[in-house]
Amino acid sequence: MGAFSGLLPWWRANGRDLPWRRTRDPWAVLVSELMLQQTQVPRVVSRWQPFLDQFPTAGACAAAPVGDVVRAWAGLGYNRRALNLHRCAVAVVERHAGVLPDDLGALLALPGIGPYTARAILVFAHGRDIGLVDTNAGRFLARAVAGRALAGSEAQGVADAHVPPGLAWEWGQAVFDLGALVCTRRAPACDRCPIAPDCTWAAAGWAAPDPVAGSAGISTPQSTFAGSDRQGRGRLVSALRGGPVAMRDVASATGWPDDPARAERIATALVAEGLVVSDGAVLLLP
Repeated sequence: MGAFSGLLPWWRANGRDLPWRRTRDPWAVLVSELMLQQTQVPRVVSRWQPFLDQFPTAGACAAAPVGDVVRAWAGLGYNRRALNLHRCAVAVVERHAGVLPDDLGALLALPGIGPYTARAILVFAHGRDIGLVDTNAGRFLARAVAGRALAGSEAQGVADAHVPPGLAWEWGQAVFDLGALVCTRRAPACDRCPIAPDCTWAAAGWAAPDPVAGSAGISTPQSTFAGSDRQGRGRLVSALRGGPVAMRDVASATGWPDDPARAERIATALVAEGLVVSDGAVLLLP
């Protein structure tokens, strides 16, 4: 296999047993990928199958009210992703007879699907020999392969070039687990890394700066959640899962009883996005 030949044997012995790795269904793969965006794996493990039990296909999701999808998204955060998934499902039904396409361009044309997610569907549902660039894979690419920060288009080319032919599914999972379990953002476990002999950064003596700084796919730290608009949005949507909320109670529902103007701004934004509807007196899920 050439460079990084130790990666797949290591993964076969140490890879994480995650439920979405037992399916090749494109819809199920898409659901897992959207859930995993900015959400920790253990939380997704507990929510993925119950969500699929309720919405087993794109058609089932498209036929349901948006509010049902948002309710089923409880506990995952970033509720806009539930809205995007519903919009994607509707488009899949309208354009592709309810079956997610297996073409990169067609996938990218769907709402809510970006370059990484489209490629993840092609790799994990169809086994296409293409690379993936996300936060975990980005550390492998920057540290082990290049030994320096990579620009976006460059990183994708590097990722594609290192996929062993016919082994894209395993390779993608192995790279993800390497980044999650060994090549972590802080304090990478280089002493037990299966590809340490081939790592470009290790060969350079782990010279500063860390190659992941500013490299493609590497997520940036989020702003503090406590007290943020995101927290208020989440509280309001959580309250709406239980039923309509009167406009007079919106400030309390957001957790800002003394700042009604801020609460109203949040509510107005949610309505504009389509996550919430209003009749002027109450808010409710669509």
